[in-house]
Amino acid sequence: MTNKTDDMYVGRRATIASFKFDENVAAVFADMIGRSVPGYGLTLDMIGIIASHYVKPGNRAYDLGCSLGAATLAMRHNVSDDCQIIAIDNSAAMVEKAREIVATDGAAAAVEVLLEDICQVEIDNADVVAMNFTLQFIAENARPALLQTIYSGLNNGGALILSEKIAAPGLAEQELLSTLHHDFKRAQGYSDLEIANKRNAIENVLIADTLDTHKERLHAAGFSQVFVWFQCLNFVSLLAIK
Repeated sequence: MTNKTDDMYVGRRATIASFKFDENVAAVFADMIGRSVPGYGLTLDMIGIIASHYVKPGNRAYDLGCSLGAATLAMRHNVSDDCQIIAIDNSAAMVEKAREIVATDGAAAAVEVLLEDICQVEIDNADVVAMNFTLQFIAENARPALLQTIYSGLNNGGALILSEKIAAPGLAEQELLSTLHHDFKRAQGYSDLEIANKRNAIENVLIADTLDTHKERLHAAGFSQVFVWFQCLNFVSLLAIK
């Protein structure tokens, strides 16, 4: 499947609609996230490696907020053939494309792509749950309950991989990280106008927490070990162990 170039925010416009995971975003999402999130490719590679370490034969892994299924496939290519991966997203456009991508993939582990609200799903017999830049789009008051559901559905010794854009604890640090992130996006070919348009579109849609908030929430859900295994600028990935 050919990846389309992200040109969604090219050009001046009178109003900027709020960002949503619709057909337009699904068509360019692979390019968009790769050029917007520093270290995204490495994060995917490591999700596969982490899955190979934790997912036992015959057990399950979940990809919550799977979008086009990149983390799903990273895990699929690193677990045994008798494992099952359940990928879930509430965007019909994303699920449709994810199913197409999974259907063309040659790995043997079973994959089920579901159109559901991740806040309403049951987690069962899971050795790994991945949420790759997903929790930041969930209503803040629903985040603790979702993490508790994940914790309850993980097998003992299982792992949650949580990747997020974070808010810095201080204004000066936040301004510097934002500036460097915008510099990164310029280096990927985005114009200043595109960066500004996207920032306006996503401002009240992506609500970032501080790293301390993430750690406190994960410990409150019951996870015994919580630590950062990757960070680049204000993008981190945590590993939380049951």
